[in-house]
Amino acid sequence: MASRPSRRDEFEIAVVCALPLEYDAAALAFDEFWDDDGDTYGRAEGDPNSYSTGRIGRYNVVLALLPNMGKVSAASAAASLRSSFTGLRLALVTGICGGVPSPGTDEQIILGDVIISRTVVQYDYGRQYPDGFIRKDTLDANLGRPNRDIRSLLSTFDTDRGRDGLQRGAAQVMNQIREKAAKRRRRGRYIRPSASEDRLFKPDYQHEHRDQSDCGCFEQVCEAARAASCDELGCDTAELVLRDRLQEAPGEDPDGDHGSNEFEIYVGCVGSGDTVMKSGKDRDRIARENGLIAFEMEGAGVWDEVPCIVVKGVCDYADSHKNKKWQTYAAATAASVMKALLARYTQTDKPLEGIRNGVTAEVGSRSWGPVFNGPITGRNVVAGQHTSGGTTSMTFGS
Repeated sequence: MASRPSRRDEFEIAVVCALPLEYDAAALAFDEFWDDDGDTYGRAEGDPNSYSTGRIGRYNVVLALLPNMGKVSAASAAASLRSSFTGLRLALVTGICGGVPSPGTDEQIILGDVIISRTVVQYDYGRQYPDGFIRKDTLDANLGRPNRDIRSLLSTFDTDRGRDGLQRGAAQVMNQIREKAAKRRRRGRYIRPSASEDRLFKPDYQHEHRDQSDCGCFEQVCEAARAASCDELGCDTAELVLRDRLQEAPGEDPDGDHGSNEFEIYVGCVGSGDTVMKSGKDRDRIARENGLIAFEMEGAGVWDEVPCIVVKGVCDYADSHKNKKWQTYAAATAASVMKALLARYTQTDKPLEGIRNGVTAEVGSRSWGPVFNGPITGRNVVAGQHTSGGTTSMTFGS
């Protein structure tokens, strides 16, 4: 268990959310908060962010809510976060996303499933020509690979044992989140909607007025149509795509305990952009061109500032039929996986801060190792050093 830190640089993990509903779900995954009686850690000069601090498992974690959605807001907030919490090793961008359903494949993503980013692609970064958009694919335009720590962690989830362990851990956390929410009379937020509410329409079937007389604007696709539900517009259920997984998915349950089969976890490439994807045809085309399994809006902004993993629950299919019924549930499944993932993230030994018998170690101004100050007693001395160039002399006297 992590002890309460005395300084900001002792925080190793950040959880970043873009929406209040994402923040609420992530907060329920914390084991305790350090700032219930007020903020004791402060922030760096010029950092406009507001933070909550606490503990998840054995890690001290800072929780940040972005002021706005999108890559630009995320990048600015992440840079400020890094300036205040200089010891960060990992940021988890947690919340909701639009999934690529991929019917007919082994990865039939359905609502409530959770996506973990192996890589992030800025699918909207490129050039618009008269005949179409070309994504910029040069070396300097692409986001780099995750660092070795993250790649090593994600590789374990490619194994059956690693994936099953993550799935079981997430299911346990999901039940804990529901229990905490119930104490605040908010349990209903995180109950899984029924399978009948999980609707995937064919990519070319638009969410629009079926009759021009339904709207005085003489356009079948208008703002009124976009704001209306599928039931209000009479979207034809004959245009739904049938999927095997929905037959196996758990139904709505007031108790909400479905075990480890409540949702699936997928690791893959996530598309990040400043636009909300609401087109089934464009979703499938862009996903096919870039190998994407989900769309979101903040990952690319955080990626270049802090070592980062995107963990997001699928709340819609990134098409024109999207609605908000699944958002709070998907935010909770993402928070569950976030905490279960952290439990499997290897903790690194802290820098040496002290040695017995009065010998202390401190990090010098250069990066070639600790400098030891203090008395040396006895005759057996082992000195470790890393030098580069020049001559080093060491004299030991009685």
